[in-house]
Amino acid sequence: MENYLDINRSSWNAKVEPHLKSDFYFVDEFVNGRTSLNSIELDLLGDVKGKQILHLQCHFGQDSISLSRLGAKVTGIDLADKAIDAARDLAAQCGTDTEFVISDVYELPNAVERKFDIVYTSYGTIGWLPDLDKWAGVISHFLKPGGKFIFVEFHPVVWMYDDDFTHIKYSYFNEQPILETYEGTYANQNAQLIQDYVMWNHPTSEVLTALLNHGLVLNSFQEYDWSPYPCFRHNEEVEAGKYRIPQFGNKVPHVFSLVATKKLPH
Repeated sequence: MENYLDINRSSWNAKVEPHLKSDFYFVDEFVNGRTSLNSIELDLLGDVKGKQILHLQCHFGQDSISLSRLGAKVTGIDLADKAIDAARDLAAQCGTDTEFVISDVYELPNAVERKFDIVYTSYGTIGWLPDLDKWAGVISHFLKPGGKFIFVEFHPVVWMYDDDFTHIKYSYFNEQPILETYEGTYANQNAQLIQDYVMWNHPTSEVLTALLNHGLVLNSFQEYDWSPYPCFRHNEEVEAGKYRIPQFGNKVPHVFSLVATKKLPH
């Protein structure tokens, strides 16, 4: 898919305005101090004060800014120029020094020169990338020796199903690009948007193998029977801030997380 970046950049640029206005992203509350980070990633991140953090695929920067508020020195990147414009504006409103860079993940070594203590990415990111080996190479490139990669993502089992979760529609494995047209957006199903996009499914074996092949050591891998976001077409809130797909109940993982450390040189 030669032009997947153009298709997806256009799709994400179109999402920025409806997302800024959506309850899903609670921008007014966010400007007034509410964090966008969830318990899963906060527990994995620990104390980030003084840490250099690279946030991949940051959309309009809420997590990046939330990390800045915790005392980290943060660089957020995204391929969508309108998202980065909104991120810079949001950081200015919040009074943080968060830096934002327009870049595709794979091209990032040409756009940013320094190394980081933590590389962070979360929730709905790797499905936009065709090649996880290349992705893991970029992560390894930017991590200082002993630095940590912290990752939270929707579980690939969820992406096997149709939007109503009635039957298996897609392969668990990364067999081919998935070309779809989507009405609305996960943040507002009623948004007046019709967007094409290109995605790839990535099994957990592909994620783990890519990271291990690029000099990272796995510290933890967890699976969760809930999601912190009501972003699917069908959701039920089982506890405050914990959502499940009703058809799955607690029988299917919704999200997974991992921490991996870049090996120290011998």
